[in-house]
Amino acid sequence: MKSPRRTFLHLVAGAAALPVIPRIARAQSYPTRPVRIIVGFAAAGPTDISARLVGQWLSKRFGSPFVIENRPGASGNLGIETVAMAVPDGYTLLACSTTDTVNATLYSNLNHSIRDIAPVAGIMRGPGVMLVHPSVPAKSVPEFIAYAKANPGKVNMATAGYGTAPHIFGELFKMMAGVDLLPVAYQGGGPALVDLLSGQMHVMFSAISSSIEYIRTGKLRALAVTTATRSAALPDVQSVADFVPGYEASEWFGLGAPKNTPAKIVDTLNSEINVGLADPKLKARLADLGSSAFVISAADFGNFIAEDTEKWAKVLKFANIKLE
Repeated sequence: MKSPRRTFLHLVAGAAALPVIPRIARAQSYPTRPVRIIVGFAAAGPTDISARLVGQWLSKRFGSPFVIENRPGASGNLGIETVAMAVPDGYTLLACSTTDTVNATLYSNLNHSIRDIAPVAGIMRGPGVMLVHPSVPAKSVPEFIAYAKANPGKVNMATAGYGTAPHIFGELFKMMAGVDLLPVAYQGGGPALVDLLSGQMHVMFSAISSSIEYIRTGKLRALAVTTATRSAALPDVQSVADFVPGYEASEWFGLGAPKNTPAKIVDTLNSEINVGLADPKLKARLADLGSSAFVISAADFGNFIAEDTEKWAKVLKFANIKLE
């Protein structure tokens, strides 16, 4: 079985092998030199992979390099800081994600947040999956809710750390289902999955890409996916929303730019990225990650980010979570 890191690296290599894409035929005023895409996380994670997939497409499309620059630190906030302070000329972009909309509320002393970034384009969206260890006597979401209510504060919920997708997806479930789960923070999704596999943890809201093999082999039980509809990666698994009306949680990834970046440049990038997301081979790469293309206009992407920020702010307030 491949590790998530090896799978991600394989996908990047596959993206590099995409067929040559016809370059834009018109005369270009942008870009005339390399464009940096700042990733606020280390290489081989989903934010990095989404940036590399779209960066390779744009490089071939424009005939000018779009270079990935990893700036890990402060849960992605260092990347936002770098881009927010950059010259707004289209040559510094941000690989942004759900983490950034969470961080806008999670941290109380940020110099810059996603609110200081101009939306450019979506790249991909992916569901999480609600997993339990086979020892948990629940084979459906209603059975799990009943089990949790019968054992308040005794059901351990593994997370990849405070404010991560596994954490906030679980907190949203707690809020909407009215259950008391005990969140346990790990230094990443991998260690959290290890303890879920061992039975030390009872439940986890995990990325499909990192847990699907455990589901297929029966080492973990999938109760539901976190998106409003079923996932093509797990077509036989129902949605949490089938039992908890209105529940929806997905990880999204996209590109942003410094505020006041010229609208013409933003529109050009948005248009060309959306062309790429319609390419069958690129769509297949996203499907390999358990995700789907996130095609959206720059204006609608801005509205989406604002709504996502407000959504997770309510969840964090409910959970009484705040970091310095």
